[in-house]
Formats: sequence, structure tokens, C-alpha cells
Amino acid sequence: MEFTSRFLQFPEGSFFLLGPRGTGKTWLTRNRFPDAIFVDLLDPETMRALSARPERLVEIIGGRTDARTVVIDEIQKIPELLQVVHSQIESGRGLQFVLTGSSARKLRRAGVNLLGGRALNLSLHPFMAAELGNAFKLESALRAGMVPVVLGSVSPVDAARAYNALYLREEVQAEGLVRNVGQYSRFLESMSFSHGSTLNLANVARETQVNRKTVEGYLEIMEDLLIAFRVPVFSRRAARALAAHPKFYMFDAGMFRANRPVGPLDSSAEIDGAALEGLVAQHLRAWCEYTAGGHRLYYWQTRSRVEVDFVVYGEKQFHAIEVKNCAQVRQEHLASLKSFGQDYPEAGRWLLYRGSQRLLVDGVMCVPVEQFLVGLRPDSFPL
Repeated sequence: MEFTSRFLQFPEGSFFLLGPRGTGKTWLTRNRFPDAIFVDLLDPETMRALSARPERLVEIIGGRTDARTVVIDEIQKIPELLQVVHSQIESGRGLQFVLTGSSARKLRRAGVNLLGGRALNLSLHPFMAAELGNAFKLESALRAGMVPVVLGSVSPVDAARAYNALYLREEVQAEGLVRNVGQYSRFLESMSFSHGSTLNLANVARETQVNRKTVEGYLEIMEDLLIAFRVPVFSRRAARALAAHPKFYMFDAGMFRANRPVGPLDSSAEIDGAALEGLVAQHLRAWCEYTAGGHRLYYWQTRSRVEVDFVVYGEKQFHAIEVKNCAQVRQEHLASLKSFGQDYPEAGRWLLYRGSQRLLVDGVMCVPVEQFLVGLRPDSFPL
């Protein structure tokens, strides 16, 4: 498929652009900055030269007096370059640095703060449905996900499995992040059962047959590689006792499906439901980061197990969203949103479902999930 333009807007100054492999960071920066100096750290020769002498970056920049922007692709490969970048920003030449990366681990350990707040942190997510427009197909997204490199392949489902293996081979194993790759693979499989659920690391440790501390380390690796995220409990002005643990999601529905084992005892409805909830989660997460106003993604759950899948809260928007993998709206589907509305009457309430009609039922807007996702754009909600 032909890649489309992305919603993410770039600032005038320097910035980090972080995102999982295959989300299109290189493609996007090359299209947005066609005249920039490009330093590709995935190129072995460039990698060797700058690893041996990071100061050579100054010479590369000096050779292009016509360029104001410098793009360094996969900056985490040589964190020492950040010191050179810092000095160049301070030089007063007015240079803009675009620093892309697929892992926050090495950058954090090397001290990203070396740039002293002189570079913003941006994230690039998988495609949003509205970026694809008419090319977006819900069924395909639920099975293969929304990662550009996967959707651009001949066989997206097979590509999603290969993409999952790439992270084990190139990111985890090559970087020496874990000693036992087989154990980490079992952990990923176990975590696929937690996708869309309240996180219980003790259960994961028991299923993976490793200690809890190791599981916590593995989860940190997933988050550092930007392939998983946690959604905290919404607790502002709480009127009830709430759950304490976050929910867990893999960053893309395709990666969830690639890790989730399927057999005779596995319910297809359960797996499809988790994939649908995760697809909505990744869209809302991208929307929050692409939209001005400091919006964040939460979920809401009381101690008595009344739960709303998602809460979007920020300066401009406040919404509660429930996701149901069903074709008809029933009264029991609205119960948790009604409870939330009692505590937070200011919030918009949404039920996303697999039907075809847009309905207003007891103050809850019931919208076909595909229609909602296609209408979700930065700085606007599909009202």
C-alpha cells in the first residue's frame, strides 16, 4: 500500500522522535526534511565510524553548510552522540536536530537530559484509521494491526508474525537485553493473555515460571522498546473506592495477535474482543499524544468491579468510552457508563460496538467502532 501522510506535527526546534520499529520514523523524516543531513546509524559503515569517534559528526555537519536540519536515525545505537549534539545546539548556528529512536532504554541510561530540555520528546504511533481514510479496514486491523511496515506488505498477517520475531532477534537478542531469549518468548506469550486486563505480575511470573523480579524487568524491557504500555486508573475527584493496578496493552493489535496462542480451548470471541479493545486503546493513546491540551488515557474501575474501558481527560476533552465486541446494544452494556456519569456528569459517554447504526440511548452515544476510529483526528473528537 502507498503510505499516507501522518498526523504528527513537528516543532521548529530540535526534538526526539521515538516509536517502535516499522512505524515509519525514517520515511516520515525523509519526507518532511528532504534537504536535511541524514545520519543513518543502521548503516554499518556509518555506525563504525561514529562509534569510534563521535566527534566526526561535527565534520559531517560542517560539510553541508546549506543544511539547517540534521536527522540522526536510531540515535540509541550511539548515545555518546548526544554530547556532540548538545554542543552543536549550543553553538548558536541555529541547527535543528531530529533524533529518532526505537528504544528509550539506552537513551535513558546515557542521560537524555544532557540536552537540558533543548529537545522535545515526540512519539510516532502505528497508523490511525483517519490517516488511512478509505483504505482502513477494521477486520484487517484486528488481525494484522496498524504498523506501517506490516500494512505495506503483501501478506500483512504473516508480516505481523515476522515483525514480532524481529523484535526478539534484532532488539532483545542483539542488544543482549535478556540472557534467556526462550524465557522471554514465553513471557511475551503470557503477557498476551493480560492484554486489555488489569495487570497481575504475580500471575504472569507463575505462568512463565520465573520470579516476579525477572518479570518486572521483562516488562520494563517491553516498555523501553515501546512495544507495550500501561493505562492507569482515573481517580480525580474520586467518589468511590477504586482499583489500584493499571491495565496492560501491547502497542498494536497485530503484535497482540502474533503473540496470543490459539487452540481448541481458546474462544475466538474472547480474542477478537481483546484485539478490538486494544485497537481502540492504541488509537486513543495516539490521539492523546498528537492533540494539544495535555490529554491522557485512563480507565475507571471501582473496588466492586464496575469498569469503564477508557477515560480520556485533558484541557479540552473529557470522555468515558466502553468497547463491546457485539452487533447489538443492550441495556447491560450501558451500566458502567451510567455509573461513571453519576460521578462525572461533565463527561461525554460513548459505547463503541460492532453494529451499523449511531444511537443515543439513555444519554450514551452508541457508535459503530469503525465509524468512531475513522472520525478520530487530532484536536477533534468525533462528536
